[in-house]
Amino acid sequence: MELQNVIQVHRYHSPCGELRLGSFGGKLCLCDWQVEKHRDHVDRRLERVLQAGFVEGMSEVIAKAVRQLDEYFARKRQTFDVPLLFVGTEFQKSVWNELLNIPFGTTVSYGEMAERIGMPKAVRAVANANGANSLSIFAPCHRVIGSDRSLTGYGGGLPAKKFLLELETNTLSFF
Repeated sequence: MELQNVIQVHRYHSPCGELRLGSFGGKLCLCDWQVEKHRDHVDRRLERVLQAGFVEGMSEVIAKAVRQLDEYFARKRQTFDVPLLFVGTEFQKSVWNELLNIPFGTTVSYGEMAERIGMPKAVRAVANANGANSLSIFAPCHRVIGSDRSLTGYGGGLPAKKFLLELETNTLSFF
């Protein structure tokens, strides 16, 4: 059976872990950690909603994402302009779109995120939506932290989250 729709995927080796990039319809729909504990859930959601299957390959948007990730990790880029495709519920999309408003080098708490989307009591739901984000780094869920300023759950693992936050605040220990 031939697939009608295809999500092209490509592996990207970042300094803090392996990422899986995916594009669909000229937009980036996936930038997720290979070690992500919800990896299968994310893949199934994309396959189901987009009615597509995964095929290894390179697309124009993946190539652009790779270039921009390279620049980001080299500290030559603070914002991205890759077209994104959020695949999830309307609530999840509202959280993910709000992630795009968190400036480089800053953090907000899950409570602050809930307030920003106009649902101050939805802290746990915001945290769950944040955890379901399939566009790590581009939709910077690593910038969301606990109300006590602690690093909490991250799909790429807390060491990756710490690395990204240190990269953005110029406090990386090996520089």
